[in-house]
Amino acid sequence: MVKADVVWMLVATALVMLMTPGLALFYGGLVRAKNVLSISLQVFICLGLISLLWFLYGYSLAFGPDHGKVIGGLEYLFFKGVGTGPAPAAENIPHLLFAAFQLMFAVITPALITGAFAERMRFSAYLLFVALWFTLVYAPLCHWVWGGGWLGEMGALDFAGGTVIHIASGASALAAALVVGPRLGYRRDPLHPHNLPLTLLGAGLLWFGWFGFNAGSALAADEVAVLAFMNTQIAAGLAALSWVIAEWILQGAPTTLGAASGAVAGLVAITPAAGFVPLWAAVVIGLLAGLICYLAVLAKNRLGYDDALDVVGVHGVGGFWGALATGLFASKAVNPAGADGLLFGNVKQFGIQFLGAAAGAVFCFVASLILFKVVDAILGVRVSREEEIQGLDLTQHRETGYSF
Repeated sequence: MVKADVVWMLVATALVMLMTPGLALFYGGLVRAKNVLSISLQVFICLGLISLLWFLYGYSLAFGPDHGKVIGGLEYLFFKGVGTGPAPAAENIPHLLFAAFQLMFAVITPALITGAFAERMRFSAYLLFVALWFTLVYAPLCHWVWGGGWLGEMGALDFAGGTVIHIASGASALAAALVVGPRLGYRRDPLHPHNLPLTLLGAGLLWFGWFGFNAGSALAADEVAVLAFMNTQIAAGLAALSWVIAEWILQGAPTTLGAASGAVAGLVAITPAAGFVPLWAAVVIGLLAGLICYLAVLAKNRLGYDDALDVVGVHGVGGFWGALATGLFASKAVNPAGADGLLFGNVKQFGIQFLGAAAGAVFCFVASLILFKVVDAILGVRVSREEEIQGLDLTQHRETGYSF
């Protein structure tokens, strides 16, 4: 094992962990004051629940020895055999460290979905949904792409989770919004964010943590990690810029929310491509991500579904664009372990990327739709009208975020 790689991956793992409380702040500022703690807790509790499930069986299902290119085996239950020896996927770092790094990805993915049903879902139903979704959706999809499953075998490129994390959360968020239904007063009453400085702080922590997310996915302190690091910065910055310019032109003013949302859109879009594309491609990916995701968020109002915090428009659409962009701009010249994309003469890779992204989206949407229906039948997913009016902080958790 290489000590420099071990040190870097320990740091990267910690950076990705920080993204979950960063997401809690990002989402917390976007809801109304009466729901700031409920959404923050929904995000934060994933650090506990998913850690438990990852230890019990999740890591084994995602990264255990392959069964039928669909799911991992049970050899790693309770982390049996997952020690300080070399990891099967990266012999330069300990197996336990690889498992810890992947745990942080598993934690934040269901947490992202919470933005779709913010301000209206029962906490008990949320916990049940997350446990089922992690087991039946995330673990299989992760195995398909990274654990030896059929998408990885087919040659789909996903450097740090464009399909596994962002398309998965975006497609699942659409199912959630459809089942849970719109907030009271949606498209009639003002439902504005209550604390945009909090959201901007959260966006900054997400951006900071994303360097571990993307550069850490090189699984080594090497040139690919450096490339992924710089691609991450370029795409995020340019997406923030293009989103702000677009809303300035179309709506008459640049906004703080637009800058924060644009940055996250750029981070999402570069995630699958970060270690596979040259720097100039990150410029194109970022600029288009800001514009595409902004237009996707505007389209939400016309389509009529209440994705409260724009998980579909930013993570779903941004992740899909990133997967396709990987098929366009990937170059073996910058990463011999990857593949050439369409612009470098490999038409097949673009088709593989489209198929992988579409398969992930359809699987996650359909499975999530079924799981939400099941949870609704067992517990009821939505709080009562009175509870929603009073706010989830008080009615679900008996506490308030502010004392005025």
